[in-house]
Amino acid sequence: MDSWQGRPVVVTGGAGFLGSVLTHRLQSAGANVFVSRRREFDLTEPTATARLFTQASPSVGFHLAATVGGIGANRANPGRFFYENMVMGLNVLEQARTYGRFAKLIIVGTTCSYPGTAPVPLREADLWNGYPEPTNAPYGVAKRALLVMAQAYRAQYGLQAIYVIPANLFGPGDNFDPETSHVIPALIRKCVEAVEEGRDRIVAWGDGTPTREFLHVRDAARGLMLAAERYDSSDPVNLGTGEEISIRDLLAQIAALVGFKGQIVWDATQPGGQRRRRLDTSRAKDAFGFEAQVPLAEGLRETIAWYRTHRGTPSRA
Repeated sequence: MDSWQGRPVVVTGGAGFLGSVLTHRLQSAGANVFVSRRREFDLTEPTATARLFTQASPSVGFHLAATVGGIGANRANPGRFFYENMVMGLNVLEQARTYGRFAKLIIVGTTCSYPGTAPVPLREADLWNGYPEPTNAPYGVAKRALLVMAQAYRAQYGLQAIYVIPANLFGPGDNFDPETSHVIPALIRKCVEAVEEGRDRIVAWGDGTPTREFLHVRDAARGLMLAAERYDSSDPVNLGTGEEISIRDLLAQIAALVGFKGQIVWDATQPGGQRRRRLDTSRAKDAFGFEAQVPLAEGLRETIAWYRTHRGTPSRA
């Protein structure tokens, strides 16, 4: 790929958190972007997926659409998370094969696919060396299976599909719903509401010792475009910062930025998820020159400011 100018691109989940940022970046580069929204194209249905490809007529596709959530949502919806993510991927890959005019299909995976006991940093070669952490295993296994399908379709049909695994994303426009949000928006909301309501304590899940790696959504969008332009291999590739922070230290940073000075109570009866997550990002750097640019503290300040301004705004779908 030498240029995005005038290139027809389809982005599934393009109205969502990462999808909206990626869509804006693609459009700024001159691409003609067709955004797939669930209310118009239910990708769990083969006929709707085929209709999407017919209308979009893309040469490049980004498959971002997913049914996702934090630990609580994964624990409450293991069957739905497995089925919907699995079947959406099946339909997108099969329609990409039959459509037959793809220069590149980029599939977005998840760090939840890595084995719960994998050594840190998480290397792409370790994906199959164990079972994912149980609280999000159905989601992780479904997404991991799509890597196998992409590799099989490349081998048999020549489908130019690549598989990118981003670290935990955050940034302005994230999902702050208390039932489905991930850790950063959930903790920001807890702290902001505690300050506004004058509460002197908040409760957080687990013991705060698990670590996570966080990638700003703008960095993720830039990395996906670089991968589309420069990467062409059946091997999965991590996208991240290569840095980790404990949930305890993360919450302390958020509390300080928000101005919450009360007590933080850790509820160890609730799950904390996988003990450590930090990606080996050397393949992305070597293969297509990706390095993250937005520091965590800067991204947190930006995200907190966005949340305070946009609360009550209907979520994108």
